Amino acid sequence: MQNPYGALPARFRRPRLLIVGCGDVGVRVLRALSQRTGAPRLRVLALTSSPARVSALRALGAQPLLGNLDQPATLRRLAGLATHVLHLAPPPATGADDPRTAALLAALRLRTPPGALVYASTSGVYGDCGGAWVAETRPVAPATARARRRVAAEQGVRRLGRSGVRASVLRVPGIYAPDREGGTPEARLRRGTPVLRAEDDVFTNHIHADDLARACLAALWHGAPQRVYNVSDATELPMGDYFDLAADLYGLPRPRRIARSAMAAELGEMQVSFMSESRRLDAARMAGELGLRLTYPTVAQGLAVRSR
Repeated sequence: MQNPYGALPARFRRPRLLIVGCGDVGVRVLRALSQRTGAPRLRVLALTSSPARVSALRALGAQPLLGNLDQPATLRRLAGLATHVLHLAPPPATGADDPRTAALLAALRLRTPPGALVYASTSGVYGDCGGAWVAETRPVAPATARARRRVAAEQGVRRLGRSGVRASVLRVPGIYAPDREGGTPEARLRRGTPVLRAEDDVFTNHIHADDLARACLAALWHGAPQRVYNVSDATELPMGDYFDLAADLYGLPRPRRIARSAMAAELGEMQVSFMSESRRLDAARMAGELGLRLTYPTVAQGLAVRSR
């Protein structure tokens, strides 16, 4: 494989990071990079399909690049630009595949590919595990079209990895943060949305958005080739207990409990799908191989920041 720095002038030989899908988590990555001290200089590029975001991304220290994952011809300029790529963009909302990831990977292959690529997937690829502890070695068993699209994207990333790129996949559960839009259960609690009764409940997993941003950077620089990492905190709570905890922190009534048989009549399709899968993510590989120590090891600590 060619050197990802290529035969370029010296001023272009420093590491170059391309962030694809620079939404909330991508912005947190930019902020984390701006706070680093003593680290090598890094040139950061951010792909956006919105001209209105150019000035905001530039203010965060990134060089904005206009392009659209749904329009592959606009991605050709990405070829050979970056030594590292962080792919945070979600698949389309419909279909059995992820043409956005396919288009990105095709563009990256046009010239010297990056030395490393990290893709943020979802823990939903495991499907329902009956509350068992789940390590990265467990085979995927996606039960929803949404999760199957993520599996397709993961497979594309792994294929790129076989060409010599140090490719890592992060399997991410529910992302929360008090300063993230919709990032806490407060709105749901105020709506009075019910949760499952204890005997029907499922285990749920979480990661604070700031810790996810740090995990992305750790994987970019320290992730092993062709490696999957569960990115999750140490919380071990059934979903109903999680909402009870949040209600107590916010001084709100605890949600009503219902039987599983009543879910379809009271909840939306996506809520039903989340409440139909139970698993506990084993994140030992994240801590051991990436050396990541979470700022918010539990949701109680992360949610408490807002309640002070």
